[in-house]
Amino acid sequence: MPKHAETRVLPYSAEQMYALVADVARYPAFLPWCSAARVRSVTPCEGGEVMLADLVIGFQVFRERFGSRVGLFHEAMRIETEYLDGPFKYMLSNWNFKDTEEGCEVAFDVDFEFKNIILQKAAGLFFFEAMQRIVKAFEARAHELYG
Repeated sequence: MPKHAETRVLPYSAEQMYALVADVARYPAFLPWCSAARVRSVTPCEGGEVMLADLVIGFQVFRERFGSRVGLFHEAMRIETEYLDGPFKYMLSNWNFKDTEEGCEVAFDVDFEFKNIILQKAAGLFFFEAMQRIVKAFEARAHELYG
């Protein structure tokens, strides 16, 4: 099923990039196809916090809401997202942030499969392009906030 992983070095700190990605409520302001976001709860866990959040994703005639459990591990500079409910069979994503001499190394990976075969086939057609647009949206947001 669709998987994507990439690592980039950006001219910002790990702290700045972690804060940007952890701010799920602001995703509709800059993330392609994200029309709404709602943080249901944030609770402490060992080594960080767990956020329960909903995103509404729209693309042409499709509009889907899905819920996720987001592990926020600030000290480790790691964010782990696990799908809870919505249009996917499963979805897992991870972000890792590390300061370097050039700025911050951002490592991102995602693996998912839609329940609906039509959505799955559509995702397969534009998956790489969509991932590129999402990564560029985070980069542009970082430049807007910190550049």
